[in-house]
Amino acid sequence: MTSINVVRSELRKLTTTRMPLAFGAVLVVLAVTNGIAVAVGTDMDGSKTFISTGADQQSLMAFAANALMIAGLFGAIAVARDYAHSTVIATYLNTPNRAKAVRAQFTAIGAAGAVLGMAGAAFTAIGVAASLPFTEYGFMVSVGGVAQVIAASAWAGAAGAVLGAGIGTVVRNTGGAVTGAVLILVIAPPLIVQLASDAAPWVPNVLANVTSGVATDTSTPAAIAAIGLWAFIPALIGLWTVQHRDVT
Repeated sequence: MTSINVVRSELRKLTTTRMPLAFGAVLVVLAVTNGIAVAVGTDMDGSKTFISTGADQQSLMAFAANALMIAGLFGAIAVARDYAHSTVIATYLNTPNRAKAVRAQFTAIGAAGAVLGMAGAAFTAIGVAASLPFTEYGFMVSVGGVAQVIAASAWAGAAGAVLGAGIGTVVRNTGGAVTGAVLILVIAPPLIVQLASDAAPWVPNVLANVTSGVATDTSTPAAIAAIGLWAFIPALIGLWTVQHRDVT
């Protein structure tokens, strides 16, 4: 099979389960919750200054950090279930070249993660825009700002999904893979910052905010590259693992 056919096969595998629908439902719930917060939420003094500027509204819409986490879980579950249910055996029988099969799987999962990230950002932006008429403020985020939020979420979603896929490939257990993704994306970053404060601009959630245009801890190109590196290392470890141990 050609590389494109293998990727298509992996995409079909992902879309024939209910998992994408479940994650899609999570995105809708988050968007609705965000919209309700905009409509009825207030600051401590009872005002709504948290939506009073375009920058404030763009910060509310920034979904890249959530995309990293959600897509990370998606990737971890997708790959770990493949091993847990032994469906990965058929993949390697059809594509004996393990490196090629893993690259195709990671490509498909990364694409799915990008779609999740874009959808989450779009839903969130729609939720914010739909809620603003219930306040005294209008929608102030520029088209460029919205595009940046969506693009950043797509990149973060792709990276998070590949990161999770790498963990799932190593762990091969759904619970363990989910735990690993949470450890790397949620628990480890604050601990790293406590141990080395200079690392603060390089943890995933900060990098995601930089790419979304709502933080300036580092440059946007550097943040994009760093997010990719967070995904590349687990993916590389996963690829090495597949090539050096039994499939099951």
